[in-house]
Amino acid sequence: MNPDLNKLHPYPFQKINALKEGIQAADKSLISLAIGEPKHPTPEIILDALQSSLCSVANYPLTKGSNDLRVSIANWLVQRFKLPQGSINPETHILPVNGTREALFAFAQAVIDRNQNQPEILMPNPFYQIYEGAAILAGAKPAYLPCTSETNFIPDFNAVEAKTWNNCQLIYLCSPGNPTGAVIPEEQIKQLLDLAEKHDFIIASDECYSEIYFDEAQPPVGLLEVAAKYGNTDYKRCVVFHSLSKRSNAPGMRSGFVAGDSQILDKYLLFRTYHGCAMPPPIQAASIVAWQDENHVLDNRNQYRGKFDAVIDILEPVINIQKPDASFYLWADVGMDDKLFTQEIYQHQNVNVVPGSYLSRTIDGINPGKNKVRMALVASLEECTEAANRIVNYLREK
Repeated sequence: MNPDLNKLHPYPFQKINALKEGIQAADKSLISLAIGEPKHPTPEIILDALQSSLCSVANYPLTKGSNDLRVSIANWLVQRFKLPQGSINPETHILPVNGTREALFAFAQAVIDRNQNQPEILMPNPFYQIYEGAAILAGAKPAYLPCTSETNFIPDFNAVEAKTWNNCQLIYLCSPGNPTGAVIPEEQIKQLLDLAEKHDFIIASDECYSEIYFDEAQPPVGLLEVAAKYGNTDYKRCVVFHSLSKRSNAPGMRSGFVAGDSQILDKYLLFRTYHGCAMPPPIQAASIVAWQDENHVLDNRNQYRGKFDAVIDILEPVINIQKPDASFYLWADVGMDDKLFTQEIYQHQNVNVVPGSYLSRTIDGINPGKNKVRMALVASLEECTEAANRIVNYLREK
């Protein structure tokens, strides 16, 4: 067996199951704010396209997807991130993938040069655990960048030592962030682009929550958008990951894409050709429809706005909480041990949350998730407000 498998940490939900083992939940209906699985209905236009394309399962799909799919993605990228017309070539700058979780993991396996002495992959802390596992199994050292209230929950690139930048081959960004919801501003992305050029590393930007935000006049900025603004219209060293799971409430479709540096994607396509991970034709057809429609995305955002406003209004009197820049997560300071909070809110109120320390690593004695919990406002408005009221009742009783 690959000995690096022994270095992997248990996934957070395995640890949560162990944490709650033997605890009897309150006699109330379960409300889960734990798993970030969208619960809004998948739009009918997507389901109709999927159903009407079922006969296409008779054909083998191409690893790089259909031209129509890549064109629809290119058009969406140009429109959403105000990219220069013609700067995104559907043939060379885009690669459809079966969900970004798989793609984010596989990407590190394809791009890390194991011949370099001690290659490092940088990532935010707290983080999406796929980044860490990808680094370990690619033979690289994970390097954690603390994201705390002092740094506005984004990495402080000025705090990274020159040696670390020199060893860095890849950095994972997550903006809007999971679990914090923080958006990395343009000036910090520009700083990172300059660092990538100086130290020759790849930026992999996980932007899967980019379409869940609160101000229609200020959508989250993207990596390709900043690169193009400052003249990098070849998108050198830049790769972004997008998904229909959150944007279009279609997590079961496992549909996303990778876009950016054509030379990197050419080699990544070679890797994926051997990997055997082509997107099924019916999923491609439904994805085309999804990327071409913004009405259902706006409706999705409006639903999340309503839930955030209602839940924050309920929780503010008892929890140090603030509205995130984007995403559907609340990163709440509960003022007590996050693991104990998770146990007791389940025991006394039958509500599931994620301990913040399970989404972070302790570095230099500091765990950025300490005393914090992640709440995913994916359930209905009624369930989210009921969960918030139960949390208030628990804390006031405690």
